[in-house]
Amino acid sequence: MLARALMHLAGPDTVVLGLPRGGLPVADEVARGLKAALDIVLVRKIGMPGNPELALGAIAGPEGKTQVLNSELASLYGIDAATVEAQAAPERAELLRRRKLWGARLQPGALKGKVVILVDDGIATGATMRAAIAAVRADHPLRVVVATPVAAPETLDQISRLADDVVCLSAPTDFSAVGRHYASFPQLGDEDVRAILAAAGSAPAPTGQVS
Repeated sequence: MLARALMHLAGPDTVVLGLPRGGLPVADEVARGLKAALDIVLVRKIGMPGNPELALGAIAGPEGKTQVLNSELASLYGIDAATVEAQAAPERAELLRRRKLWGARLQPGALKGKVVILVDDGIATGATMRAAIAAVRADHPLRVVVATPVAAPETLDQISRLADDVVCLSAPTDFSAVGRHYASFPQLGDEDVRAILAAAGSAPAPTGQVS
């Protein structure tokens, strides 16, 4: 359904980027429908101290150099820069691990002049999507389009100010969690990511554990 809603963007200069892990299967369907190249954008949420599920911000890029912060939340709880860095450090380490495991991913300049479709399985707080948009913008694409099956309405409004276009199939007012909107919502592992990318020609085929 999402691929059909994006068919007007099909073309040789369109690249579909999934936000792993959960966004990658959705991005794979979109890329297949549009006959477009598939890849990923490395991104990680920065959790609040003592409450990792609450997004203090997010980082993106192979080394986590792109960072966005929920300034209102940081101010409300008195979170200083040192605390933000302490929370972000293990997430940067995880991005490096994933880059090594999944491959080098997109090279600098690869998105210049392209129509980039950023795909996630759903958007709740929007922290990781905001970081993904910022990271992709640094590569000077022609357009940045955010696509998702479901999102929180208030978050969708925020994201629409950052992207050139947003395509969302459903934005229910009673949105509470992404998983509630799926009949099947399994946790994906590293090998799942590698298998999807390998099938799309974006990575080596899975060969077991990679150190």
